[in-house]
Amino acid sequence: MKNSAGNADDLKKKFWKAMADSSFLFLELDGQSQTSVPMTAQLDKDANSAIWFFTQKNSSFAKLGKVKASYASKDHDLFARFDGTLAVETSKERFDQFWNNFVAAWYDGGKDDPDILFLRMDLDDAEIWGGDLGLVNTAKMALGMTVHDEAEERHVESVDL
Repeated sequence: MKNSAGNADDLKKKFWKAMADSSFLFLELDGQSQTSVPMTAQLDKDANSAIWFFTQKNSSFAKLGKVKASYASKDHDLFARFDGTLAVETSKERFDQFWNNFVAAWYDGGKDDPDILFLRMDLDDAEIWGGDLGLVNTAKMALGMTVHDEAEERHVESVDL
């Protein structure tokens, strides 16, 4: 289905706002569903082509490379699946920017813990669904009426985040 650029832009804005509000997602190495685990994405409002993660050096993600992420917003009114490539982030400034008490709780050695692996996910294509169909469509569903076309209007494929 083709979607208008305005719709895609709106959904991308909603995606980044939702991620800022609740940055938990499932991340997995491409083609390896057994590696799928919940992660907390670290976001920079000025860097909309990458997200960052803290993990341990013995995690599956230490292999780096292609990954897939699945996301559901806190209110379940937006869903996304997006691809990217993991690389080790070497910027000390970026590390310090994202370090906080919630991250520190995972590392006994604090910022100098030898097990910390700081990663950057360079984002590729995404598919985003807006899940808020509104009151009229909710009523239609309750009455057994179809809302497929309305749902498709809230969906964009292959957008660059």
